[in-house]
Amino acid sequence: MANIQSLDPTASPLDYYGWELRRQREAHGLRQGQLGEIIFCTGSLIGQIETTKKVPTRDFSERVDAALGTDGLFSRLIGLVLRSQLPTWFQPYAEMEAKAAYISTYQAQVVYGLLQTEEYARAVLATGMPDDLEGLVAARVERQRVLEREQPPLAWVVLDEAVLHRPIGGPGVMRRQLARLLEFTRHRWMHVQVLPNAAGAHASLDGAFNLLRFDDDPDIIYTEDLISGHMTASPETIKEAALRYARLQAAALSVEDSAELIIRVMEERYGHRSQHEEHPVA
Repeated sequence: MANIQSLDPTASPLDYYGWELRRQREAHGLRQGQLGEIIFCTGSLIGQIETTKKVPTRDFSERVDAALGTDGLFSRLIGLVLRSQLPTWFQPYAEMEAKAAYISTYQAQVVYGLLQTEEYARAVLATGMPDDLEGLVAARVERQRVLEREQPPLAWVVLDEAVLHRPIGGPGVMRRQLARLLEFTRHRWMHVQVLPNAAGAHASLDGAFNLLRFDDDPDIIYTEDLISGHMTASPETIKEAALRYARLQAAALSVEDSAELIIRVMEERYGHRSQHEEHPVA
C-alpha cells in the first residue's frame, strides 16, 4: 500500500486530497478509525482515501469538513478531484459545459450525461470496462451539479427514439431513467424532445453532437469518436451544426408529445418487473 509520505500533493487533485486529509486528521490528533467513527465510515476507508486507493465522494467531503472544522476545504476540493477522474480527453469539454449558458444536444445512442440517473450511468460506463468504474460514475454525477445552480444553463435535448427502447441496465433501470426524463419536463430551463423512428432519414444520421453557447465566449461544437472527443469554434462548423439542429428540432415531436411517448414506452416496455430482474446497484 502507498505510504502517505510518498505521495506528491502536486501530482493530482486526488493526491492532494489524500495528503491534506491525512495532514488535517493528524493535526486534530485522530487515528483513522477515530475519524471514521465520527463521520460514520470505517477507518479502512479513511486509509484508502488518504493513499488514493479510493476516490472520495461529495457526501464524505462534507462530513469531513463538519468533523474537522475545515471551513469547506474538502467540499471545495471534491469538485476538482471528481473532474480529474474523467478521461483526460473529456475534461476540457466538461469544463466548458460547466460554464455554458445554453446547451443543445442530439443523442442517438444513450441519454445525455447530464440527464442520466446514477444507475443508468453506471451501466453505460461499465461497457467500457474501466479500471475505476465508481470514480467515473461519481464524476458523471458531479457534472450534473451544473443543473442545480440558481441559474442553470438553458438546455435543449433531442433524443433519438431508439434511446428509449435500448434496454441499458435492465427494465427497472430504464423505467427509472425514463421517469427522470419526465421530471425534467417540469423545468422551464430544460426541454426534451424525441426524434421518432417515423422521421426516417434526418439531418444528423452521422452521429450525436453538442452545441454550447456562452455569454462572453464563442460557441463550441463537441463531437466524439471511438476513443476521443473533439471541440471546435469554427464559425462555418457552428453555422452548419445550428442548421442541422434546427432541422432535428423540426422533425422531432413537440415537448408535450415527446413526454407522452416517453410515458408510453415506460409503461409498455418497462412497466412491469420481471421475476428475474436483477436488483439495481445503488
